[in-house]
Parts: sequence; structure tokens; C-alpha cells
Amino acid sequence: MNRRQVLWGGAATLLAIGAAAGTVKYRGDIVAAKQALATGSQIIATGSGTMEYAEAGNGPPVLMIHGTGGGFDQGLAFAAPLVAAGWRVIAPSRFGYLRSDYPADPSSQAQADAFADLLDALKIDRLPVIGGSAGALSALEFAIRHPGLCTALVPLVPATYVPGRPPVRPSPLGAAIVRYALQSDLLFWAGMALAEDRMIATLLATDPALVHAASPSEQARVRAILRGILPVSAKTRGLLNDGALAGTPEPMALDRITAPTLTISLEDDRFGTFAAARHIADTVKGARLFSFPTGGHVWVGHDAEIFAAVDDFLRSV
Repeated sequence: MNRRQVLWGGAATLLAIGAAAGTVKYRGDIVAAKQALATGSQIIATGSGTMEYAEAGNGPPVLMIHGTGGGFDQGLAFAAPLVAAGWRVIAPSRFGYLRSDYPADPSSQAQADAFADLLDALKIDRLPVIGGSAGALSALEFAIRHPGLCTALVPLVPATYVPGRPPVRPSPLGAAIVRYALQSDLLFWAGMALAEDRMIATLLATDPALVHAASPSEQARVRAILRGILPVSAKTRGLLNDGALAGTPEPMALDRITAPTLTISLEDDRFGTFAAARHIADTVKGARLFSFPTGGHVWVGHDAEIFAAVDDFLRSV
């Protein structure tokens, strides 16, 4: 055997070992992701089919509506500071996510009505509502369609309508991720393992440099949001629906909202939610805008400040 054959043989062996190790890691991560979602949530019947939800904490109730790629777990994770502050957080999985049905009408309006059914089942008369990212669409519709149930409204990095702005079209890379990685656990996992910064920039609409410069706890929080999209195969219909609803958001009757409103965004959010938040603040009577120049779509470095402001706002109303 000559030297070239030895080198090629060694390289092939290393590749095989790497592939085997990667397979083991992938399977372990998927099992862990599924196990994390296997307990802690419940199912109820609504007018739009079954809905999954979870609760955490004691005290006054607040509805936390997750963003794209989430589920009840993301809602609980986002609102963890409110649980610590003494709130009872109720976190549903939206249409097409995890164990929630995907009805014939998956619109934001229908989702808002399903939330009203959820409150009825839980015997909750009224409560504040927080909607993150694409979840802000149904949170706003809830405030519009069910004003008697909504005591306060917090659109957080809202992926909502902006007058005069063309529909959001994904880049070729973003389109490829939606077409392939967001429908395959393996491809999504490989993307996180091999191109984490690109995934943060594309899916979390956040400058990866902000994450690298953040505190260890903030880095861990951002990576947990990204990892929390797994198992993506259990969220495909919800993800694709969000792409349609948030990619081309429709105007809403914001002038009909009577609930006190605090809208929150970051100026460098690559999804452009700062303009949406400003439009909400300019249109909803008495609404306030709370913002930071940097932080991206997942508000890097400002989690404590944002949820302290939310806690203060909810207590004030």
C-alpha cells in the first residue's frame, strides 16, 4: 500500500467516525427535544379543534402567545421572568404547532377566537395578552375581536402590517431553509451544528456578533430559542402558515383596540418589526413604544429590561 492510499484510507476512516458521531449526537438531540415536549402540556377542545397549552406560576393570569418556530414551551420560556415576578403564565401552542390542530381556517382571526375558547375552558374572565413575533398577529386580533376579554396588550417584536411596505420576501438562502430545513429535523439540526451563525442571522433575524458579545446567560438564551425549534417536523404546518401570514401581513383595525397597549421592538431587528411596532404605537389610542437601538429580533442583552417593563406595565393597568 502506498502513501496516498494510506492517507485516503485514514481520511475515509475519520469521515466515517465523524459521521457516526454526528448521527449519535443528532439522535440524542432529537430524543431530548421530543422528551422535553412530552409532558407539561394539556389539550382542550375549541371551536377550531384541539388546542395544546401549558401553565406556569401563580397569581394573576397572563396569556403568552409564542412566535414562529415555537410552541407552548417557547411561550413559557419567553415569559419565565413573569413567572418569577408572580404571574400565572398560560402558553398555548398555535395552529399547526406540536399537538394543536391545523383547522381549515388557520387565520389570525380564527386563532384569536380559539384563545377565547381557551379562556372559557379555564374559566378566566379577562386577562392581559402578550404576542411575540408572528404571535402578535393573533394577539392583536384577540384585542380587536374580544375587547371584553383583553385587559392589556403587549405586541413584542410584532411581525405585523406596516403601511406602504412591500411583502417580506425571503432571500434565496432563507427560501431554501424554509423549503428544506424547516421540514426536516436532520437538515435543521445539521444547520445548527455546521452554520449556527447563519441560522441566527436568518431565522432569528439577529446579528450573530451581538450574540458573541453578549453575556454567557444571554448566549445560552438565544441558542435555546434556536434549539427549541426542534423537532421542526412537529411544527411544519405552523411554520408555513406563519410564513404566509407574517410574510404578507394584512392591515388590522388597530383603531378599535381599547386595551392599554405597550409595543416593544429593537431598531436593528432584521425582520423589520420596529416599523411595525411604531405603527401600532401611532395608531392604537394611548399606546406606548418601548425600544432599544440594538438587540435583533430576539432582543439580545435586553431580556431582563424588557420583561421588567412588561411587569411594570401589566401591574399599572
